[in-house]
Amino acid sequence: MIHIRNIHKTFGDNTILRGIDLEVEKGQVVVILGPSGSGKTTFLRCLNALEMPEQGQIEFDPPASLRVDFATKPGKADILALRRKSGMVFQQYNLFPHKTALENVMEGPVAVQGKAASAARAEAVKLLEKVGLGDKVDLYPFQLSGGQQQRVGIARALAIQPELMLFDEPTSALDPELVQDVLDTMKGLAKEGWTMIVVTHEIKFAMEVADVVVVMDGGVIVEQGAPQTLFENPQHERTRRFLQQIRAE
Repeated sequence: MIHIRNIHKTFGDNTILRGIDLEVEKGQVVVILGPSGSGKTTFLRCLNALEMPEQGQIEFDPPASLRVDFATKPGKADILALRRKSGMVFQQYNLFPHKTALENVMEGPVAVQGKAASAARAEAVKLLEKVGLGDKVDLYPFQLSGGQQQRVGIARALAIQPELMLFDEPTSALDPELVQDVLDTMKGLAKEGWTMIVVTHEIKFAMEVADVVVVMDGGVIVEQGAPQTLFENPQHERTRRFLQQIRAE
């Protein structure tokens, strides 16, 4: 179980998050939906301290015990421990352009975790095979399609063996014909039991894969529940408006 409590985040005079609470069970897939500007990406980035909340707590239950309280300004050791528990997949692929797919996936285990290069290489090959890129290990990012680069990004996030996978609109920068391969890779991870929090507008993915759907608006969670229940019978007017907008696009 991951407990996320009372997360607040402001930028200057602009309040982005207004006290977010969320409980995530081990092996759950949580999909976060909401209109642009609702705070979805900021919330996701707070979960591994890429953005530092002004207050709130994140706690991992045993055996992966960790508690970070942002109100007390956590030190570098706590922030590093938090980041080691989560793998992040970004909208933009953020691969090192001068490194091959294999070297990109090896980077975290070798440079951050101190793993031997030989062991990291063997694991990186397996991960690239897992995401369908076993024949692309020696190619550089410019030689890969956007969807292939995103799947390298997923393999790179998996390489640190995180407790939690975070996906920030992983298909939003892709051409439509490349989206499905990335979604299929994510579906495979869900079937394997990875704990995932996914910010996306892919309603079909949420229906097929999510255990819980969360709708954010105005920096708060306005509604959450099982996907079929939430999509077929939303209880909040803001949820209804958002779903109508998405379905009209």
